[in-house]
Amino acid sequence: MPPRPSHAAFRPAVWSALIRTVAFALLWLPTPAAAQSFRAEITHQARGVFPGEAVLVRVVPSVPVSDIRGAVFGVIVRFYQADDTSWEGLVGVDLLVEPGSYDLALQITPVAGTPVERDYPLVVEDKAYPTRQLTVAPRYVEPPPDVSARIARESQEQQAIFADASDARLWRGPWGTPVPGRATSAFGSRSVFNGQPRSPHSGADFRAAEGTPVVAPNVGRVVLTGDTYFSGGSVILDHGWGLYSYFAHLSKILVDKGDLVEPGQTVGQAGATGRVTGPHLHWTLRLNGARVDPLSLIELLAR
Repeated sequence: MPPRPSHAAFRPAVWSALIRTVAFALLWLPTPAAAQSFRAEITHQARGVFPGEAVLVRVVPSVPVSDIRGAVFGVIVRFYQADDTSWEGLVGVDLLVEPGSYDLALQITPVAGTPVERDYPLVVEDKAYPTRQLTVAPRYVEPPPDVSARIARESQEQQAIFADASDARLWRGPWGTPVPGRATSAFGSRSVFNGQPRSPHSGADFRAAEGTPVVAPNVGRVVLTGDTYFSGGSVILDHGWGLYSYFAHLSKILVDKGDLVEPGQTVGQAGATGRVTGPHLHWTLRLNGARVDPLSLIELLAR
């Protein structure tokens, strides 16, 4: 999707060490009588508005509202009431989004009055992710022909899950990591195996010994369990509103499809199943289809 020019005026960004907040005071000109006194302040927070980042958009309306919806990058953004005065919504910037200005089209519905529409600009900046050149055994590069149908079937099943957005928002509060320790691989990095470029790394890898408990980072419903060709033992959690966690390479799965899990509840054990060379946990996060760094969401919602 090509960037569209933004027509809203904005104040300069204010940077902190990790979180950048860009504040826009948006005023609606008098049109219908019900909208004459309506005002809203809209801000966004993120480590940076880059491909692969989660962005938190906050709306503080001057009057009570019953609903706020948005749309950007071709997907719907839902907002929840964060406190007595503000509403918040999560935007995912996919790894392949081109730099440029994109308008988040907002529809704000006052409790007493007609919906008000406004565009809010998100300026996506370029980010260079590292590329590594690797020489490995051919079996790690090209799967044998007899598994191609299986690979296609598993990919279609997962994409169908990520394309759906359940109506209930299950997640709440801050997010945790599924295993102790720090991530050991760079999200977004690209690998070239034996001269053949691969898709960018769309998750976070954590060093985890065989049998290490893997826990839910937030509330979620189990929507997939089982063994897959590339990812081995796999569990997908639906956190609601198009937000999913995908855990891969598990040696043991301890939940069933349909289970509702709470933050910190064990869903499986780390291992080295699937196409890997050693035990670790791979955690992929999808936000309305966008591949975003799980660590960006943890930092964003550490409140």
